[in-house]
Amino acid sequence: MSALASSAILPALTRGQTRSDKKPHVLFVMADEWRAQAFGFAGDPNAHTPTLDRFAGESVNFAQTTSGCPVCCPARASLMTGQFPLTDGVYINDVPLEPKGRTLGEVFQAAGYKTGYVGKWHLYGSPDGHYGRREAYIPPDKRFGFEYWKGAECTHDYNHSFYYDNNDPTKRYWPGYDAIAQTADACNFIKEHATQEAPYLMFLSWGPPHFPLNSAPEKYREMFKDKELTLRPNVPEDKKAQTIQDLRGYYAHMAALDDCFKTLLETIEATGSAEDTIVLFTSDHGDMMGSQGLTVKLFPWEESIRIPLLVRYPRKYGKAARKSDALVSSPDIMPTLLGLAGMPIPRGVQGTDFSSTVPKPAKVSSSETAFLDMPVSIGAARHYGIAEYRGVRSAQYTYVRSIHGPWLLYDNIADPYQMHNLCGKPSAKAIQASMEVELSKWLVALNDKFLPGEDYLEQGHLTNYMETKEKINDVLSPWGDWQSTLPVGTYSLH
Repeated sequence: MSALASSAILPALTRGQTRSDKKPHVLFVMADEWRAQAFGFAGDPNAHTPTLDRFAGESVNFAQTTSGCPVCCPARASLMTGQFPLTDGVYINDVPLEPKGRTLGEVFQAAGYKTGYVGKWHLYGSPDGHYGRREAYIPPDKRFGFEYWKGAECTHDYNHSFYYDNNDPTKRYWPGYDAIAQTADACNFIKEHATQEAPYLMFLSWGPPHFPLNSAPEKYREMFKDKELTLRPNVPEDKKAQTIQDLRGYYAHMAALDDCFKTLLETIEATGSAEDTIVLFTSDHGDMMGSQGLTVKLFPWEESIRIPLLVRYPRKYGKAARKSDALVSSPDIMPTLLGLAGMPIPRGVQGTDFSSTVPKPAKVSSSETAFLDMPVSIGAARHYGIAEYRGVRSAQYTYVRSIHGPWLLYDNIADPYQMHNLCGKPSAKAIQASMEVELSKWLVALNDKFLPGEDYLEQGHLTNYMETKEKINDVLSPWGDWQSTLPVGTYSLH
């Protein structure tokens, strides 16, 4: 029996009937490459995000959330498995996820949820190493528990965006700008299931604001066409003109998605189910957008690793704004969501359930850290001469060691734009030593031997992947302090 047919015969709840003894509905919304700093509520003067700003005022803001391995597929795999990249096997892009335990969708499905997924997937992978399956039909057993399906592996052509409708292998196309059409489809799913006895999990995965940055609908591009933009101080002078141009498109996509998010919230309100619905908003990773002279993600600086995580659950926690400083990372989101929904966390999950920090936000001690890693240098990292790394981020400090040795140390409170690398400085010797201890604890806990990237590629039979083939350049630093403890060129993997 199809998901549609089986849900139709269940008794419906009448409008206003309490679900306090029921499992909550869940709407999980994920944008691609939306960094944590790019919201009005986060203090960004450029962002036009009125809906998300209001939503933040009704939600728990996990304000210290990071994408530990800030690249698309590894981050998405961690969200689905609750595991770190070297455990789930997805530590570079386009590696097929082969779960070693129950995934997010499978856990909710087993608990009686009607599960749906709309949008970008990027977990089927391309074993040829050359993006060969990015437009392929994704079979049901590779959807990992999501029954209702309007998904595609990966496309960034947002105005001619393809998808597959459930089990039909015919390629279809969303009308117009895909995020708007995908949002409408998710809203239809919500309206159909919101008043049913069985709860739902709808996972909506937008492709924007990931580049290309000039492809938002015209009305949103017009909003930023002539707007004076404020750049972060860590954008070098010679990168400012291009960064302004890029940011115009970045913010235009965000404004469009903010309107989409408004439609989602209005739909939930209209069904009378808002009190009993967990709404979670996040992204897979951030984007440097010219900061440190860098583009895209991959890197351990704040613009790349910091992601939004807003959670609203009125029935349980009301609608007052709360802030948690818990050091959440991508593998923690799955167990935290399960904890909020009152569901057991499956064996094999490595992430931490931070749901207990919601009613009374916990203060974190200076010794607590989130783990950062890029096991293999790929794509843009190779272009910029940045080798594989491991690191830790505390409430105050970020410390990163490359395969060649200690590399970065920042005081994120005194130096929020990370323009003064303290690594190797006598004045920061004690801090660096304590952060090195924290990093060592993580490596032991994760059984991470911090091997050269080539070793992981060989172990995973991934040496054919094109993103690992680009020539590795010397370090291209606009500040001159990235390599303060290493000579130029030592970031080469060879």
